[in-house]
Amino acid sequence: MRLALVGLSHRQAPVELRERVAVDAPAAAALAGTLADGCEAVVLSTCNRTELYLATDDVTNPLEERATASLLALAPGDAAALEPLLYRLGDDSAALHLFRVAAGLDSLVPGEGEILGQVRDAFAGGTTGPLLDRLFRQALHAGRRARVETGIGENPSSVPAAAAALAQQVFGDLGGRTVLLVGAGKMSELTARNLRSRGALIGAVANRTLEHGAELAEQVGARAVGLAEIPALLATADVVITSTSAPGFVVDMAAAEAALRARRGRPILFVDLAVPRDVEPALSTLDGCFVYDIDDLEAVVVTSLAGRRSEAVQAERLVAVEAERFREWQSSLAVVPVIASLRAHAEAIRAGELAKAASRLGRLPESDRKLVESVTSQIVAKVLHLPTVRMKEAAAGAEGLIYADVVRHLFGLGEEDQS
Repeated sequence: MRLALVGLSHRQAPVELRERVAVDAPAAAALAGTLADGCEAVVLSTCNRTELYLATDDVTNPLEERATASLLALAPGDAAALEPLLYRLGDDSAALHLFRVAAGLDSLVPGEGEILGQVRDAFAGGTTGPLLDRLFRQALHAGRRARVETGIGENPSSVPAAAAALAQQVFGDLGGRTVLLVGAGKMSELTARNLRSRGALIGAVANRTLEHGAELAEQVGARAVGLAEIPALLATADVVITSTSAPGFVVDMAAAEAALRARRGRPILFVDLAVPRDVEPALSTLDGCFVYDIDDLEAVVVTSLAGRRSEAVQAERLVAVEAERFREWQSSLAVVPVIASLRAHAEAIRAGELAKAASRLGRLPESDRKLVESVTSQIVAKVLHLPTVRMKEAAAGAEGLIYADVVRHLFGLGEEDQS
């Protein structure tokens, strides 16, 4: 079976391009279902990346071309700008990449914990078969191992923590500073906890669904409001954290300009964690208005990495081991049909010979006939054991297909189907 990956990430593309192809969980599941025409498909879309994973045993299926076309179709007007930034990986390289993603090694913030859940959700929403099921289960296993067996996940420098650190850099002491949360998802919750630990006050949680916003507001000691109240709240909020899945801006120039007039020179900080972005980028041109998006957090993150490099090295080694295990398993798939055919061939010979001797065996007691059946089965199993082991071992290297062809030729496997 073949595996193909086509993606766009923060490694190559800025947020203004990544947001054009970002999709939420239901849309990712729908796209995976559309792609799963004669193949398996999973779509992983986060703040840092959008990736399409396809797998099939049909050698004529143009997986990479289909994935590329589908990814570019998410933003047809930007296809010319996006296409050169796409990365395309296959088989071993694609598997290793996913394992690194699940372990947090490919994140903007190495070791961040949110990605493991995002990989799990993408897997759950995908249309999987034997290869992608094995791939994603092993990726999740690798991600958990990296966090348990190394220190990469200890005191993780997550995106929410980086956002809180950025706010403290801008204002110094966050004590008494009022925060407006826009969006009530996990990212907003984690950011709120980080800000509160630094002394900030969460004033309100604005969310499209008031009931959902009320749940988070109760946890952080704030009040829940609808998105329509954001313009009025900007007049009193010192820090605005946005993290919604809205398709357009939830904070625009008109609202910001009105708020700045009411604030009488007091600055306001916007930290936009959403992809697509929630805050109109042009706000950064206004005096007293500071706007940072998720890419801007990289400078904050870099300062937290020095003490974690050795842990990342250990995690890389662990991930490489898991990727090698997957490679060996995928390679073994090439010889599995041959092994099955060889066993079926041997069993057919055994059954045929017993059938020829049926008249003589019929005179034996039932216990003796069962003994003959058992002994002949054991002989076949033992004769085939070592060839089976050797073929599986060879499959892990470059000689697997050669061994398979030799076995087919020596035993005439498949020839009876052609006659």
